[in-house]
Amino acid sequence: MSAQKGSAFLLKVGDGASPPAFATVAGMRTTMMSVNGEAVNVTSKDSGGWRELLSGAGVRSVSVAASGIFTGSAAETRVKGNALSGSLEDYELSFEGGERLQGRFLVTRLDYAGDYNGERTYALSLESSGPVAAL
Repeated sequence: MSAQKGSAFLLKVGDGASPPAFATVAGMRTTMMSVNGEAVNVTSKDSGGWRELLSGAGVRSVSVAASGIFTGSAAETRVKGNALSGSLEDYELSFEGGERLQGRFLVTRLDYAGDYNGERTYALSLESSGPVAAL
């Protein structure tokens, strides 16, 4: 696999419809995704001194962090509305190679900042709720 551009790692928010149409959250400069898993240890005396984990068990989640320049786009307004209401929404992560991940996420943090002579910036964190599907 060849190297991929970070600028092609996009966060998109759904429009609330079923099926959702997605709009790119504009102005992002950095995006990070973490896939988290909790292991269930089933080690016993019969394990021969080696740890054994139960496949398919435990809790899995996806965390997303992003930051960028505020542009006032409709997608940014939708993310802010989701943060203020504490509502789950469909989000999509897309990558340069064409891979996509979709799932329902909760905005767990939304920060705005700005300097006197600088641009207005934002940072946000999302946590998955339910399955996240690779498309």
